[in-house]
Amino acid sequence: MTTTSLLLDTSIASRLCHPAKEANQPIAEWFERLLVENGRSVRVFLPEIVDYEVRRGLVHVALKSGRSTTRSLLRLDRLGETLDYLPLDTRTMRKAAGLWAEARNSGLPTAAPEALDGDAILAAQALLVGGLVVTENVRHLERFVRAYRWADVPLES
Repeated sequence: MTTTSLLLDTSIASRLCHPAKEANQPIAEWFERLLVENGRSVRVFLPEIVDYEVRRGLVHVALKSGRSTTRSLLRLDRLGETLDYLPLDTRTMRKAAGLWAEARNSGLPTAAPEALDGDAILAAQALLVGGLVVTENVRHLERFVRAYRWADVPLES
C-alpha cells in the first residue's frame, strides 16, 4: 500500500480552525472523511510555517479587535498534536532559499522581495518529504510542487 503525504497550506489549516462557519463546513467534513476513510494510506502534515502563519493571524485578530481567538488557537494546537507536525530545519530553509531565488529569477515571484515567502518554505518542506500541498492557492504553489485544491486531492482508495 502506497502512502500519500499531504501538507496543509495556511488557507486550509485556517479554515479547519473555524469549522462552524458555513463556508468552512465542506472542508471540515472532507478532512474528517479523509482521516477516517484513508487513515492508513494518507499521512497528513501540519508544517511549522503554516502553524506560524495561522497562529500569527489569530493572535493579531485578538490583539487588534479584542475578540477571543482561544477556541481557534486550541483547534490549531489540536491539529499540531493530531497530525504529523513538520518542523522547520536548516535543510528546509536552504531548499526554500533556492526555490525563492529560482522563482524570482524566472520573473514569477510568489511574494514581495523583502518577504519571507511562506509558499517557498512550504514547497521546500513538501519536496523534502515527497508530499503534495493541499491549498486554495494552487497557482502559486504548483510552480514548485504538486498542489491541489482540497476537493481535487488524488487519493488511492
